[in-house]
Amino acid sequence: MDRVYGFCHYMLRVLYDIAFRGDVYGQDNIPKSGPFMLASNHASHLDPPFVGAHVPHQVSFFARKTLWKPGLASWWLDTVGTIPVDRDGGSDVNSIKRVLQAIKDGKVIILFPEGTRSPDGGLQRAKPGVGMLACRTHVPVLPARIFGSFQAFGRDGKFRPGTPISVVYGKPMMPGEYDHPGDGKERYLRASERIMARIAALKLPEPAMV
Repeated sequence: MDRVYGFCHYMLRVLYDIAFRGDVYGQDNIPKSGPFMLASNHASHLDPPFVGAHVPHQVSFFARKTLWKPGLASWWLDTVGTIPVDRDGGSDVNSIKRVLQAIKDGKVIILFPEGTRSPDGGLQRAKPGVGMLACRTHVPVLPARIFGSFQAFGRDGKFRPGTPISVVYGKPMMPGEYDHPGDGKERYLRASERIMARIAALKLPEPAMV
């Protein structure tokens, strides 16, 4: 890990353990090496950092292009490998190129098939973007599901430290599991839907009886 990213990764784990500590399952499913995509549900601004905080690799995130302003913020975003996305009607060609290059360089990318945060904490329908990137890179896709983040910091903007947030990592999906070229024009959407279905299938294990 880059030293700046490593320090931030450590501080996020400290914050998680102090203010939001829940349970983390399936860390053995995280690939030990090589590039892969991590696909998760999305209910809160807390999802990217806390899903990534339990991954022992440097992870690249997406952020609004408008956050790149002169000063410390731009330096930090670039240093930790954040990928800018134009969500205001512009083209995302440059973002796609950066994702493809990051995968080529052996990095890990966090993506959200739903495309935006859930308005009520529930799962939403998948959009084709993640499927397109997965089909073009043909790397493993690690499904993950985060629980409790909507209650901790949802659309109402209220921040609730002390709310447990748990994360479940599933088994990686190989390209043949999500990419069916025979789907034709629906190929990318269907790939996203298969990935989203694997995310939806992840459940919190029942508490062990004592």
